[in-house]
Amino acid sequence: MRFSLDAEQRDFARSLDGLLHSCDTPAAIRAWSNGDQGPGRTVWGRLAGAGVFALAVPERYEGFGVLPVELAVTFTELGRHAVPGPLVETVAAAALLGRLDDDVAAARLPGIASGVTVASLCLTSLGPYALDADAADSVFVVDGDTLRLADGPGPVQPSADPARRLSRPRGGAVLAQGPAVAAAAAYAADVAALVTAAQALGLGRELLARTVEYVSRRTQFGVAVGSFQAVKHRLADTLVALEFAEPLVHGAALALAAGEDHAGGDAAAAKVTAGEAAYGAARTALQLHGAVGYTDELDLSLWIRKARPLRDAWGTPAACRARVLAG
Repeated sequence: MRFSLDAEQRDFARSLDGLLHSCDTPAAIRAWSNGDQGPGRTVWGRLAGAGVFALAVPERYEGFGVLPVELAVTFTELGRHAVPGPLVETVAAAALLGRLDDDVAAARLPGIASGVTVASLCLTSLGPYALDADAADSVFVVDGDTLRLADGPGPVQPSADPARRLSRPRGGAVLAQGPAVAAAAAYAADVAALVTAAQALGLGRELLARTVEYVSRRTQFGVAVGSFQAVKHRLADTLVALEFAEPLVHGAALALAAGEDHAGGDAAAAKVTAGEAAYGAARTALQLHGAVGYTDELDLSLWIRKARPLRDAWGTPAACRARVLAG
């Protein structure tokens, strides 16, 4: 498969990159980690104004239609800038609701498309936790073939990434029930795997770029550290892993857009490959930055600490490989 972004998609990626460069995302991440969602909500509003969440909402509910390729482009940039919040979960919730009856979808999807509603989603088949449920306006839970709107977030659990706040949603009214819910949840899980893969790809790209910049200016024995053979090899291995992941992400997006039967397996392949590549980029960044890479004061640490949770979110490597092998 040959895939390349068209001019409009590349322009959209550049516009998002410019928008996020002006948002001071490190400050928003640190505030979010401390329970202050204000700066993160400001970033969320600017993303909504750019049409980010409308990409996951059908046109009849004030969206642009569910556009997996554009979502992959978008989440690569969101990962590059490490934007905090339940971004994947909101998109997955939109994908879920968009496949249910109008009485369930019509009341909720316009708010998601406009950015007014921040949503989180828990599929109990993948785990008991919802991300950032304490910051979300609506928390949806799918247990088997039953969709509920949770009453509350429950106690927050610690995460390797302090900006990822996990909790077990409590109770809630039943919104829908039956085989359509289970089918919609399976589709939402595939969308979540795809955009998480794209997010990990962007994260890994940024970690590599920052590390290359650092070793190019840090000197030892009178020369740049980046000139050492071992450093070059480590960076090259990281680049190869990310380059290999990118076409898998794009291919999975195309498969989902076309409604192919193998789309779920493609999304799982993209997820495990991009997740492992991003985690490898984090390990490379940490090693080549030396002891300074461990410090909370260094912005790079905000990126490093996201890599492992993203690798495991919406399908661990083992689960993704099993999905690929199952066909």
